[in-house]
Amino acid sequence: MKFKNPLKLKISKMALAPNNPFNSSVNSRFIRSCVFFLAVIWSCAGLHAQDVVRALDARAAGNQERTRFVIDLDGAVKFAAFTLADPYRVVIDVTEINFDGLTEHSREGRGLIGTFRYGLIAKGKSRMVLDLAEPARIDEAFVLEPVEDQPGRIVFDLVPTSRKSFLDGVGKLKALGTLETKLAKPAAPIRPRSNKMVIVLDAGHGGIDDGAIGPTGIKEKNLVLKFAKNVKNALEKNDAFEIYLTRMDDKFISLDDRVEFARGKGAALMVSFHADTVQESYVRGATVYTLSETASDEVAKALAEKENRSDTIAGVELKNKSDEVADILIDLARRETKNLSVAFAHRLLGEMKPTMRLNKNPRRSAGFRVLKAPDVPSVLVELGYLSNGKDEKLLDSEEWRQKAADKFVAAIQAFFNVTNGKSG
Repeated sequence: MKFKNPLKLKISKMALAPNNPFNSSVNSRFIRSCVFFLAVIWSCAGLHAQDVVRALDARAAGNQERTRFVIDLDGAVKFAAFTLADPYRVVIDVTEINFDGLTEHSREGRGLIGTFRYGLIAKGKSRMVLDLAEPARIDEAFVLEPVEDQPGRIVFDLVPTSRKSFLDGVGKLKALGTLETKLAKPAAPIRPRSNKMVIVLDAGHGGIDDGAIGPTGIKEKNLVLKFAKNVKNALEKNDAFEIYLTRMDDKFISLDDRVEFARGKGAALMVSFHADTVQESYVRGATVYTLSETASDEVAKALAEKENRSDTIAGVELKNKSDEVADILIDLARRETKNLSVAFAHRLLGEMKPTMRLNKNPRRSAGFRVLKAPDVPSVLVELGYLSNGKDEKLLDSEEWRQKAADKFVAAIQAFFNVTNGKSG
């Protein structure tokens, strides 16, 4: 496929260089504010708006002094890049790309790039995140036109920089607000509770965030989505419930957006599904977590820290906020939400225990961000451990998921009988 009007753009030490020689001729506010911003449109013959461009390859090459990142594409895209700190990252946003042609080998880094990942970040938009081994800046970026059997390419050249320069750039980039995904979103309106009990089922991770990955390559994001759909299908047999999934397919949703989704639906309960991996392959069984300011133990604390990094993995910049978990616990209305969450956790474990394998300590608590809705009782369920062969096999079994889903339905039905003042 040949591209019309191929364009090669070079930005040499432009927005990332502190003493940019172009400052005198280009709007200085733009130059000072940008760590890096680049947008290019390629037009190609016969390309329709509904077509999704394919990534043919993505790779890193070079060393600690200079590292090149290359993306091979078969069609037209718009793209932009920016940086985030702690950890150091270069984030590349592009119009939607199909990454199915890439292999796990395509995630390997080199030189200044420790590793990189990619996936759908929002409808019509994909993202690649380069985890840097140390602070670095984009020294050059350019587009190579397709030639004969060679595809079109986007190329980024990275060179080392100081932490101070890197952090200065991150702060200035934020002021631009050039990317839609970086703009603040209004809080979801609180919908009055319907006559039906609204249940929100949250399949953890998704899109660029794979979550845990088992030894056989099975990904948490896929398994928990299947399980959430199993529970949804089982719950829909009871017309007393109105059920929503936070995601219906393989896309990334930030933790805050999951919470706001549940609140916006007027949810009476939110259940977040996950699976874990640990170094000790003998560890297995399900665990139910609720929100608390102080973790119940080190295992719960470590898991909460891991799950709370989901936004970081996807290249979402976290805002500086007060300790929201502590705020939740000191508000009287939120205390009631916490009490209901704990009550449901106990009810769920009671239903699961006879037929499902539970962890030796199945009831834990920690500061999970996805559980912070002040007015929605919420629990996070780790269905098992992908690092354990038996758990992984069960989680990947449709028969097991359907049987386990029935236990969740029984727990939800019993819980609402109790909370509605009926016998459970």
